[in-house]
Amino acid sequence: MLPAFPDRVPWYVVGPLMGIVVVLVYALLNKRLGVSGSYTQARMFVLGRSVAEPWRIWFLVGIVGGATLTTVLRGGFVVGTDYGALGRFLPLGLVVPTLFIGGALIGFGTRWAEGCTSGHGLAGIPSRSPASFASAATFFATAVGVTFFVHVVTGGAL
Repeated sequence: MLPAFPDRVPWYVVGPLMGIVVVLVYALLNKRLGVSGSYTQARMFVLGRSVAEPWRIWFLVGIVGGATLTTVLRGGFVVGTDYGALGRFLPLGLVVPTLFIGGALIGFGTRWAEGCTSGHGLAGIPSRSPASFASAATFFATAVGVTFFVHVVTGGAL
């Protein structure tokens, strides 16, 4: 539908735009921008509880809606059952538990760190939060370590 629409917007365009959004949210609302806070507010809304920051729900809706709209406009919305390289390397009986455990660990880590990589990296570090520096460094070091481990264990297949 939109053949001229790029597959990926270059980092040098997206990076500054993300920075501008973070600065605007902080300047206008005096709030840090992060996805896990938005998820928490959406969860409260779904459970029928009081929502302290409804703008965060709209932020989350914008992320999902924007991604969906872009995919549909490009004509590439396909429901798939392929698990990519993980599915080619592991049998389905191991793929599903691996994804479940990985998701649980990410959720646990996000709660433990009191925020996700977007919140700590994009909003916490610029506001000079020591906790965000520590969290972002931990996220990065863990990602490097796990990537190295998976590369060694799979012989480079993943």
